[in-house]
Amino acid sequence: MVRRAGLVPRWFGWLGPGLALLMEPVSSPSQTPSPAAVWDLPTLNRAPEWGAWERPHAEGVRAIHFTGLPFHGQPTRVFAWLGIPAVKSGEKVPAMVLIHGGGGTAFEEWVRLWVGRGYAAIAMDNCGQVPVGNYGQWVRDEKGGPPGWGGFDQIRLAREDQWTYHAVADAILAHSLIRSLPEVDPERTGVTGISWGGYLTCIVAGVDHRFKLAVPVYGCGFYRDTLFAGDLDKLPPDDAARWVAWWDPANYLARADLPMFWVSGSNDFAYFMNAWQESYRRAPGPHTLCLRLRMPHGHGGAGENPEEIRVFADQHLRGGQGLPTITGKGREGDRVWSSFAATPRVVRAELNYTADTNRWPERRWLSVPARLADGRATADLPSVTRVFYFNLFDERNCVVSSEHLEIQ
Repeated sequence: MVRRAGLVPRWFGWLGPGLALLMEPVSSPSQTPSPAAVWDLPTLNRAPEWGAWERPHAEGVRAIHFTGLPFHGQPTRVFAWLGIPAVKSGEKVPAMVLIHGGGGTAFEEWVRLWVGRGYAAIAMDNCGQVPVGNYGQWVRDEKGGPPGWGGFDQIRLAREDQWTYHAVADAILAHSLIRSLPEVDPERTGVTGISWGGYLTCIVAGVDHRFKLAVPVYGCGFYRDTLFAGDLDKLPPDDAARWVAWWDPANYLARADLPMFWVSGSNDFAYFMNAWQESYRRAPGPHTLCLRLRMPHGHGGAGENPEEIRVFADQHLRGGQGLPTITGKGREGDRVWSSFAATPRVVRAELNYTADTNRWPERRWLSVPARLADGRATADLPSVTRVFYFNLFDERNCVVSSEHLEIQ
């Protein structure tokens, strides 16, 4: 099995084999439905039937399958890796649900990462595959659900046969499964996803209110302001409007009232900073930002390993020391500032700015040191600045970011 880490090529948004358009076109898109109208939550909130899977095999984790929702009227099964740390009798551990991104599958290394942190973890494939083969070319399960990604070519199918419907349901079922295990504390669970998995995390956060935290990495809503606007533009207008109404995370984030930690890079090729900002502002729960300059896009070390994600999870699920908190911001002429509260203490700050106004992924960002005093980071704004934000670094080298501000 070959795993790709680090930078991910443009086909990270690969859509997989197309499905035949089996239904007549819908005359007009529906209004955005409530989650309860789309997904049968009482059913999804019950642990599915599950069992062991003999192939593939990986040390330290279990290959399993669980029962998914019907696809074209036929039963489905979902592959997953499941890991549980050593637990003393009578003790329970927190758990994480891990949602992979485009071209990926369930990754055993990701599960082992969280098990090593003391968490139970489950990573399911959300495209009807098993993790045998190469990146973007995994073996398809004969009993799998719809292929990914995005489901733009599936929008005229029945909603229950489309990729997003199944991928969200699979994440909720995986959550129900891991919550049911005797070693797991069902009241201490979180979800994180990478790229298309971050997209799904945003939807799941607004649908499954049993989670105590959500961490979308790269992925966000407001798809008209992302790379995937091009996929929507290829659709007939009614189909594009239907996809946005049914499957854009923006329509579910308004129900996400849990703590969310948003992780991305300033030049992400797929999810642009303006869409990212619109997304975290849409969710009513508390949010924390981590926007690193030119953060690579991918699984492996890039999207799975940021220490800030572990710290955020430990804060909310294990009572650990949290990340710094941005408490305010301001601008007085060319002087800008961001106030904060932090334990451990903030030891360094930077002002990141760009003079560019072209496409977000192509903007050139510069960084200058900011001054720290009395719970504030302060800097002088270069005259050419069109967008800026602060990054604060604590003693663990964990980063939190202020909201970016565009200057007209």
